[in-house]
Amino acid sequence: MPPLTKKELSILKKLNAPIKIQNFLDKMPINFEKDGETYMSPRRALRENKAHCFEGALIAALALWVNGEEPLLLDLKAVTSDVDHVVALYKKNGYWGAISKTNHATLRFRDPVYKSVRELAMSYFHEYFVNETGKKTLRSFAGPINLKKYAIDWATSEENLDTLVEKIDFQKHTPLFPKENLKYIRKADQMEIKAGKLIEWHKS
Repeated sequence: MPPLTKKELSILKKLNAPIKIQNFLDKMPINFEKDGETYMSPRRALRENKAHCFEGALIAALALWVNGEEPLLLDLKAVTSDVDHVVALYKKNGYWGAISKTNHATLRFRDPVYKSVRELAMSYFHEYFVNETGKKTLRSFAGPINLKKYAIDWATSEENLDTLVEKIDFQKHTPLFPKENLKYIRKADQMEIKAGKLIEWHKS
């Protein structure tokens, strides 16, 4: 277990259920990275009270670990014209769910109703598109990725976690569909694009 402070443990121990963790992350402002790209540890993100998807996933994974669960991540990889998304995984009665920090209306929390991690990953496919073009961009996934396999400083580091990001990025990713099916994928329509522009947090 990472060497957390009493204050950090007090916060995280209260987040003893996936819904509580998600509610906590929903109230945390989005990290717009105004001063440049960041990959903050949970310690830094909690202190600065902001997080993007990767940082939120780490907070969620750490909260699960503190409360006796495995600290698991799912990496969702998109084509290069879009950005990847990372969520924390949890399991209830044999079914998978996900905790997600996002500024958008769709790539959010998943209830524990998915029989496999692939099934859960697929639930993100339809709404994972580029707003300007409607192109659906999600292509593969990696997980569960157990953070216990990595140095525990991911939870408390004062430095950006670039090395951890690289290790996750180079995990073996499983394609969601055969390349031959790409030509059959329909772009998001205008109604979907309009809905996709709904955001929770605005830059101040």
